[in-house]
Amino acid sequence: MCICVNCKHVKYCKTYILIQKQHQISITYTKSVFMPTNTLIKININNSYKKIQFDWDLIECLSFVEKPGNWLT
Repeated sequence: MCICVNCKHVKYCKTYILIQKQHQISITYTKSVFMPTNTLIKININNSYKKIQFDWDLIECLSFVEKPGNWLT
């Protein structure tokens, strides 16, 4: 699971916007001005029935500041 959903910076983080694009989710935030440091993205590759899917998750970020549910507001 992506740790971004519980981060204070989720609404304007460049890495989170990249992950949204990879999941083909429309961007709901207008500003992407925050560049986090030392991020680690895990990409799971699922191959089933001749269809390959990629699941992108940010699993480590030194800029992470916990604020549970921040992405909901």
